[in-house]
Amino acid sequence: MQLFLDSAKVDEIRHALEMWDVDGVTTNPRHVQAAGKPFRQTIEEIAELFAGTGKPVSVEVDPHLTDWKQMVEQGRELAAISDNFVIKIGAGEAGFRAIRELSSQGVRCNATLIFSVTQAWHAARAGAAYVSPFLGWREQHGDSAAELISEVRLMLDAYDYPAKIIAAAIRNSRQIGEAALAGADAVTAGMAVYLDSFRSPYTNMGERIFQNAWDQTPQ
Repeated sequence: MQLFLDSAKVDEIRHALEMWDVDGVTTNPRHVQAAGKPFRQTIEEIAELFAGTGKPVSVEVDPHLTDWKQMVEQGRELAAISDNFVIKIGAGEAGFRAIRELSSQGVRCNATLIFSVTQAWHAARAGAAYVSPFLGWREQHGDSAAELISEVRLMLDAYDYPAKIIAAAIRNSRQIGEAALAGADAVTAGMAVYLDSFRSPYTNMGERIFQNAWDQTPQ
């Protein structure tokens, strides 16, 4: 399973590349806002970090757009900025139509805001390179999330769709593990979630035991 960073902050992305050899990045309008820079400047700086790597960077079209032709137009403009860019489009009738058109033109798309197997099917059928089921948001509102990944995996495999699953809106280490066991191709999470995933109180306890033994052993 690949590791994507869900962020638009250049310093976080640079750290993830250096320390984790991150496999890709996903951005969204909220992440770009948090980066504190204009949209175009932000995505161009991210593009520079990934130039020549072949690693995907998801960049979202204006979420206000409701006309599929306008989504296609903006998607093509964004894709022209970097070979790494994957165009992120929200699930919906117009979104799936835009994905179909962009995919037919060789532009990779990431169908985001997927909350059901049926939405994932529409996206895969339209030619999406990635489908992004959201886990954290479902759990936040009392719905079970783990089975969504496994059900989407079953559907894609049953009908031989090439779309890859990005488990998105990950909120904790447990969800990373569940996504891996359920068959996700990639997981995308924020910096804090990944940093926490490296840790365990049991690891800390073991380190203290070994450090104490080390200190008491003649060198």
